[in-house]
Amino acid sequence: MTAVLEARVAVEYAGLDVELSVAAGETLAIMGPSGAGKTTLLHAIAGLVRIARGRIVLGGATLADDRTHTPPPLRAVGLLGQESNLFPHMSASANIAFAARSAGLPRSDARAAGEAWMERIGLPGLGARRAHELSGGQRQRVALARALAARPDLMLLDEPFTSLDVEAAADARAVVREQLRETTTIVVSHSAADAVALADRLVIIEHGLITHDGTLDEVLGAPATSFARAVAASAGGA
Repeated sequence: MTAVLEARVAVEYAGLDVELSVAAGETLAIMGPSGAGKTTLLHAIAGLVRIARGRIVLGGATLADDRTHTPPPLRAVGLLGQESNLFPHMSASANIAFAARSAGLPRSDARAAGEAWMERIGLPGLGARRAHELSGGQRQRVALARALAARPDLMLLDEPFTSLDVEAAADARAVVREQLRETTTIVVSHSAADAVALADRLVIIEHGLITHDGTLDEVLGAPATSFARAVAASAGGA
């Protein structure tokens, strides 16, 4: 499969030095202990952190190297974290329409896209509600739709379900899995359930380095570190 993302990322203050690629349409899960550098890696790919060494290439275009740093708004990268960060003065569908408009859709088409996305994420009839009128799980669904409506070449999810309760997380996970079928994605999580539900491949980062990289079966079936063994054990009950 053709790699959409090819990245060698070294960030000295975080002790991070990793190299990875993600194929078109693939969902890559990244796990690791707290402080391993997972979020720093996503922020470097998104352009929020400058790399000290290496190169980030997305769709054949160099976004970052020793001399280049493409600003975040000019990268075709979507980033969704634990907080939805919806615009509070806009309705749910208007939040999505804003992203669709930024991707080049005419105003009327963007409004229609906002309503269509509300259907796709299982929230028909709630498009007029603002963020404070939605549950946490509903806000995350809208935030995902807003990110995808901008048509990113790469979607980055950083612990997107951590702030949700078990039931809401399961519902949001199912929606994410459905909507990311054709989107190249990296998801960072502490939960083996996220990796099992969403990912084609699993990378484990420990102390800023990749210690495992393979299919879920390969990594969970032959864990070589204590952290990986703990992930494999928790995946058995996921």
